[in-house]
Amino acid sequence: MHANKLADYKARHFLWETEGTVATVTINRPERKNPLTFDSYAELRDLFRMLVYADDIGAVIIRGAGGNFCSGGDVHEIIGPLTQMDMKGLLAFTRMTGDLVKAMRACPQPVIGAIEGVCAGAGAAIAMACDLRYGSADAKVAFLFVRVGLAGCDMGACAILPRLIGQGRTTELLLSGRSMNAAEGERWGFWNSVSDDPYAAARSMAARLAAGPNFAHGMTKTMLNQEWNMTIDQAIEAEAQTQALCMQTGDFQRAYNAFVTKQKPVFEGN
Repeated sequence: MHANKLADYKARHFLWETEGTVATVTINRPERKNPLTFDSYAELRDLFRMLVYADDIGAVIIRGAGGNFCSGGDVHEIIGPLTQMDMKGLLAFTRMTGDLVKAMRACPQPVIGAIEGVCAGAGAAIAMACDLRYGSADAKVAFLFVRVGLAGCDMGACAILPRLIGQGRTTELLLSGRSMNAAEGERWGFWNSVSDDPYAAARSMAARLAAGPNFAHGMTKTMLNQEWNMTIDQAIEAEAQTQALCMQTGDFQRAYNAFVTKQKPVFEGN
């Protein structure tokens, strides 16, 4: 498939901005604390799928407008209609929401969450699916599914969250539906850092990563995901093959040449 150029992508259900090779997705319904709709879910899923083939984007930041990240599925536009659907329609919806997490994990670009205020339900799952997470002191992350009579196993939460914060802590959050405050999240390893301006922290890291060896970053992300399901021996062999591929890239040669000439390498992503 031909590469997509996504710098000029025209988003319909959220904001999409690019600065150099760093893109920012802003969930933009601040008057309602940025709830998701069927349409915004689907467009986010499709965008992250397209990023697999985008060679002009090196890192993606996702954030919410107006001091909150995302309050989850819109009560009136999603929750209400779900109560009227048959099983076929419900399964199509739950698979679509899970596909968003799959797409975020499958794209080679680092996905960086800049998370303030309310981060609940599906918003918490999206934050969880990011590769890096920068939070504000007022960030409150809540997997609210139990509060509406649903299981906590939504959008990969029972698989991914224990790997971030541990099985016992995950069990408490998913069974109680309570909020994890910023101090807990930082102590437990959910946040990479907590600051007054998580978007600035995310931009700084995104710019640093986007200027790096993008092919190698994509391989690191792939291995981090795939090695969950490997034995140690399989993982070591997979990493040997991956590293041999990276040793054939121009960026590896550029790094060596820069070292020899005592200069800083300029990576080009190939």
